[in-house]
Amino acid sequence: MDFSQLINQIDADTYQRLKTAVEIRKWPDGRVLEPSQVELCLQAIIAYEHKHLPVDQHTGFMSQQCASQTKLDTEQADSQPQTVKIK
Repeated sequence: MDFSQLINQIDADTYQRLKTAVEIRKWPDGRVLEPSQVELCLQAIIAYEHKHLPVDQHTGFMSQQCASQTKLDTEQADSQPQTVKIK
């Protein structure tokens, strides 16, 4: 079975278990997740979300820009081009 077939078989309960396992770094039976397992679980979580959830529920979704980017965009829009002189 390849990765895409595996993702197609994940149900909502399995998705929640994977999320919890990554959050606490343990399987439901208490075994610790290895770094490679965390990576694979995250890939599965993201793939499941892409297929089944709206964008605003995806892992890492930000509804608005961070404050520093908004400030930078405002400053750039307000400023005039400047000439830089190198001596």
